[in-house]
Amino acid sequence: MPDKLEDWLGYQQRQHMQPIALGLQRVRDVWQALGAPRPADCVISVGGTNGKGSTVAFLEAMLRARGLRVGAYTSPHLLRYNERVRIDAHDAENTALCVAFMRIEQARGATPLTYFEYGTLAALLLFADAHLDVALLEVGLGGRLDAVNIIDADVAIVTTIGIDHTEYLGPDRDSIGREKAGIARAGRPLIIGTLDPPPGLLDSALANGASVLRLGVDFSVAPQIDAWRWQARQMANDGFDKVQPASVQFADLSLRAPHQIDNAAAALAALWALRTRLGWDAVACARGLQATRLRGRLQSCGGQPELIVDVAHNPQAASELALWLDAQPRVPTHAVFSALADKDIAGIGAALGARIAHWHVCAISDAGARGLDAASVAARLRVALPQAAISLHVDVHAALTAARAVLPANGRALAFGSFHIAGAVLDRLPSQV
Repeated sequence: MPDKLEDWLGYQQRQHMQPIALGLQRVRDVWQALGAPRPADCVISVGGTNGKGSTVAFLEAMLRARGLRVGAYTSPHLLRYNERVRIDAHDAENTALCVAFMRIEQARGATPLTYFEYGTLAALLLFADAHLDVALLEVGLGGRLDAVNIIDADVAIVTTIGIDHTEYLGPDRDSIGREKAGIARAGRPLIIGTLDPPPGLLDSALANGASVLRLGVDFSVAPQIDAWRWQARQMANDGFDKVQPASVQFADLSLRAPHQIDNAAAALAALWALRTRLGWDAVACARGLQATRLRGRLQSCGGQPELIVDVAHNPQAASELALWLDAQPRVPTHAVFSALADKDIAGIGAALGARIAHWHVCAISDAGARGLDAASVAARLRVALPQAAISLHVDVHAALTAARAVLPANGRALAFGSFHIAGAVLDRLPSQV
């Protein structure tokens, strides 16, 4: 068996015929063989098309501000695989991951597991060993058949529903919503963090017997000058705490995209739903929200021209990126861009349109069959943007160098798309958030 983390990761990619194989039976069987320990006293699962990682980051920061011991499982990673498993805000060590992988290997017998399933089981084992107060589990793809769903969450969150991974989840928002509702459990809260959930999400959640709490219905946000207000329905009169104020005001978030307030509101709603178990501390929530940092989410890396790094990799995320650009000073903006073969690249281009003066397109060569060469990426962009200025580059660093060479000092280089792009750019920077 491998003895180094990089060797384990390579080994895992060869153990299943498909890189993605949805279904719970195999991974549940292995989890049972491992003893199926509860990963924490309390579990929050977070699904959705976009905003999952940000919502987990808000939850992690707020819970830790309360002094609780928290584990967070997220994917994919930007710089190091270890980022996927955090315990008390520290990435898992290589040795701990390797030991967990060995335990999984000994338990699985002849059962094939995917790369993601190995990682999910390892995170659950490490969380169980760490005696956590709360485990935060980000769903990888969909919900109902995602490996994370072998754990019954005490509270589930669905952030947004957009068109993505249609080959696995269905062709429309209704179908996708039904799949994502699969993380809900009967009699337990399901937080819906979008103002326009598709009927499929709501119908499935109610059919599951979940207690649905919706943004704009059961809790809401109201932007104010340099602040925003969060309010929950009957917050002061539901028998838990008669003197608790009906709403809480928070300072502006450090995460800058417009939708981050909705993600923070959903995270707050999850903690409110758990208040009888975990208590409620609005001051600690405020500290946590202000402390939240997350790489690759409209991350400004400075410079002249300014470099912005973002992981918008589907049309819904690109639309949010467009809203953010519209709110910024109008300066020449060049994109350093690529996306994986299963992404709607034309839809991403259509969402941004003329806001991008020039597209510097590059290949993704480290994603196996999901990678694309630069010419293929450009061809898909031209479906939506036939007149766009597009140049091809061998890799992201060549693309970024070219963009910086032609932009004025007051311009903006926007490196975005796949996590592979954001990670490659951030890896070259002298310091990280």
